[in-house]
Amino acid sequence: MYQVDELDIVVGLDDCPRPDIGAPLPLVLGDDYNLVLAYLVAEPDPHWDGTYVQVVSPQSEGLLVAVIRFHRPYAHMFGPPNDEAFTGHPLAARGLEAYSVAEVRNSSWLRRLERMNSVHHNHDRAQFMDSRRHFIWAFHDSTFECIAHAFDIELIRGSIRSAMARMIELLGK
Repeated sequence: MYQVDELDIVVGLDDCPRPDIGAPLPLVLGDDYNLVLAYLVAEPDPHWDGTYVQVVSPQSEGLLVAVIRFHRPYAHMFGPPNDEAFTGHPLAARGLEAYSVAEVRNSSWLRRLERMNSVHHNHDRAQFMDSRRHFIWAFHDSTFECIAHAFDIELIRGSIRSAMARMIELLGK
């Protein structure tokens, strides 16, 4: 994890599909040049009366799945904190919320990566910082963060398992 300073600003990405609160089942596939994230999207049932829960698995069909393809990914983290320990995230005090998607402007993590890369003989600080963004998906049991130029969103109906085929296809592009 990283430490934040007074420059980090959390901005919610309200146009990005919100993860399912109960079981988003996030899946990450990547290599040196490609990174794809899939998760179940929150779809409130207007007829739900609160008397039951819907149990889902990676094989559960008919669900709305977001497939996120990152452009020129640079770094990513996937793991803690979960929703019960989310206030321990260094950006929680800055407005980062569980079950949300956000961008961090003036990111401490990105600035730390820039300093680490500055020893490269062709390093250009302005190009490094201006072309990369810090994104966060806060899920139920985990948090995903990445540094990339941008991302595309694709929504498909199916299961996390069935979304894997599309994710693998996107890895090859």
